[in-house]
Amino acid sequence: MGYKDQIDLSRLPKHVAIIMDGNGRWAKSKGKLRVFGHHNGVVSVSDVVEGAGELGVKYLTLYTFSAENWNRPTLEVNAIMELLVSTINKEIKKLMNNNVRLKAIGDLEMLPKKCYKELTGAIEKTSGNTGLTLVLALSYGSRREIVHATKSIAAKVLAGELKVEDINDDVFGNNLYTADIPDPELLIRTSGEYRISNYLLWQIAYAELYFTSKLWPDFRREDLYEAILDYQQRERRFGKTSEQVN
Repeated sequence: MGYKDQIDLSRLPKHVAIIMDGNGRWAKSKGKLRVFGHHNGVVSVSDVVEGAGELGVKYLTLYTFSAENWNRPTLEVNAIMELLVSTINKEIKKLMNNNVRLKAIGDLEMLPKKCYKELTGAIEKTSGNTGLTLVLALSYGSRREIVHATKSIAAKVLAGELKVEDINDDVFGNNLYTADIPDPELLIRTSGEYRISNYLLWQIAYAELYFTSKLWPDFRREDLYEAILDYQQRERRFGKTSEQVN
């Protein structure tokens, strides 16, 4: 029996977030340039998106390019941006056929003009789809997001639109990039690294963390199913005791 057959569909995580790590090491292990790993990582993205949609997951957020990734060698950054454009163009038909809605979070204005145009075009084209919402975290850094939210709230206070005593978790969350996206219940990181890497720091306060040694280009929908099955075997208490939960 496969992992998918063991999953309780009534207890799926509504939102799964993934740190797709290991493309460069995967390529290096094969004597190839890092870009080769990124190209093969696209295959994993396509398979995992299809698998999540078929299972019934509502939101899937992929850490596609961090704000810190701009510091990588120019050749690699340019190759990733070109790959992003070509992948959007290539996958848009599949997204439409599978009823997937595309969204993006991050400092998107830092993206090259062509990349930004293709991305916003795909977001608009899929905006009416009602299945899985695929969220790409691009030029994204959680600390930067939190600072941005803080500045936004401060500006509203200064303008008299918001009272300091009215600031709470909900107000803060509504000023994040993810204002209209539920918090992830499950965070997956590939490649055997045990770090969060400045990813959705506010949003994953109560997420279950799942780490796998598989490098991202080797990760497939069956690995996603295994992670979800592991998630379903955990007790989510949210500060309560086991007796209270039961």
